[in-house]
Amino acid sequence: MLTQALLVDDSRSVLNYLKRHIEAEGLVEATTFLDPVEALACARERVFDLVLVDYEMPHMDGISFIRTLRTLPGCVDIPIAMITSRQTDDIKMEALQAGATDFLPKAPQSLEMTVRLRNLIQLGAAVRKLNDRAAHLASEVAAATRKLGEREEEIILRLALAVEYRDNDTGEHTLRVARYSRIIAEQLGLPPRLCRDIYLAAPLHDVGKVAIPDNILLKPGKLTDEEMAVIRTHATIGAKILADSGCELIQLGAQIAAGHHERWDGGGYPDRLKADQIPIAARVVAVADVFDALTTRRPYKEPMPLDVARDYLVRNQGRQFDPACVEAFLSRWNEVVAIATGQAGPLLQKSEPILAPFILGAAGNRLDQDRTPDTAAAV
Repeated sequence: MLTQALLVDDSRSVLNYLKRHIEAEGLVEATTFLDPVEALACARERVFDLVLVDYEMPHMDGISFIRTLRTLPGCVDIPIAMITSRQTDDIKMEALQAGATDFLPKAPQSLEMTVRLRNLIQLGAAVRKLNDRAAHLASEVAAATRKLGEREEEIILRLALAVEYRDNDTGEHTLRVARYSRIIAEQLGLPPRLCRDIYLAAPLHDVGKVAIPDNILLKPGKLTDEEMAVIRTHATIGAKILADSGCELIQLGAQIAAGHHERWDGGGYPDRLKADQIPIAARVVAVADVFDALTTRRPYKEPMPLDVARDYLVRNQGRQFDPACVEAFLSRWNEVVAIATGQAGPLLQKSEPILAPFILGAAGNRLDQDRTPDTAAAV
């Protein structure tokens, strides 16, 4: 690839001379401008490896040109030489401070110009190679980081899938909870990365249920107090399963697993946290999880109508739920209804490529509860 040079001088004869001289060995392709303003406009659209600019020009002198050029993307470290016959110390210092790399004498047929120009061409080519190499390495690092992130997400969702296979619901609870949680997080104005992470970590909320005996987890009737105490241990167990991970997503999943049954008023479990003591991700998932449990059919109950479940959330905001999370959830009620009724299209969409392969078709989740619709979400 030829070295791309930008030549700027208000003298056409000087430009023609520079162009012939710099292209003589066939290593450089030069673009010339008489007007420095037009040259800057071109530099905003094209990438150059080397710039030669006159000092004295109309509209803009060479120092101002260099100073502006250095602010443009891709022009931070390219060689820039100022051509002038007035090489006083003051001018040189000002040009260097503006970003000049070297100076070229304006005298034609100058041996000094020939040598300096050859050095600048070599320097421009070397800088381009370094920049290309840096861009290539950055691309490789980004690809490796992306692949690592995808593997972390896959691990998380396979953990969630393992829990789903132990239960006997519709198989889409996990994904609906994830989507409801993202709606809440977005409406709360949480950072985009955190919204995404909550969406991906939400399926881990019940991972501790892998340790609950089947005779309790799958019991179709009302749980005894002793059985309820056992099933409530899933929050602490889930937090222990996910504790001390080096993966930020799993760390977030640990917060959600531990805190999604805490209550805003401090009456929840396992630690009786209240209000802002409960991690925001757990407060978000608590609303999403309860709403989906209320509005879907379970072996021990029929689904609650959406408007009745909505009223339940409203009645219990400030008691069971963070009021801000409930308000955020209900502010996008049309989307909630569309997800709950399947009118939003397939739950697995192109925007959700990581979730898609692992959750569809899995057995569902059941809420730990006493099997009566009015109190289902409260335990």
